Amino acid sequence: MRDVLVLYYSTHGATRQLAQLIARGIESVPGARARVRTVPKVSTVCEAVEAAIPDTGAPYVELSDLHECIGLALGSPTRFGNMAAPLKYFLDGTVNDWLAGTLIGKPACVFTSTGSMHGGNETTLLSMMLPLLHHGMVIVGTPYSETALSTTTSGGTPYGPSHIAGPESRAPISEAEKQLAIAQGKRLAEIALQLATPR
Repeated sequence: MRDVLVLYYSTHGATRQLAQLIARGIESVPGARARVRTVPKVSTVCEAVEAAIPDTGAPYVELSDLHECIGLALGSPTRFGNMAAPLKYFLDGTVNDWLAGTLIGKPACVFTSTGSMHGGNETTLLSMMLPLLHHGMVIVGTPYSETALSTTTSGGTPYGPSHIAGPESRAPISEAEKQLAIAQGKRLAEIALQLATPR
């Protein structure tokens, strides 16, 4: 079994649900296993610290997770059209992996949850790709062969799965959003296994 890392940050739970759906898609591919991880919150108060192990949900990511994965799905809620600070903080700490080329040639996809239809979900997805491109990763989008991409009236983009959570972050993930997240996980795992197979 080869691991595909599903790394996310979630505030109200919608991004975590997308991560779980992507993980389901990954695990539908023989030979692939999802390794689901999250990042701790950050604080402007210097004395504030998070517990070493989260009370609930996925474990915190470690740099070894990047080394051991054959692909990466990266997810964040939208913050002013960009990824949330905790995820950016983690990525900013991967300079040594950038120098070592740890992620070069590995496939990656991105996903997000946004409060409103025009709340910046596409800019968040595109901005999340930037550090991955600097790491030399191969970006895997969602092709229009996924029919839900053409029929969705909520989230879902060619840049990656997305969810429209609503102003109070209570809207359930739609069927189209679910289909696209699962399909993205499957596509990522299939490509990761192909790229990881020695020729």
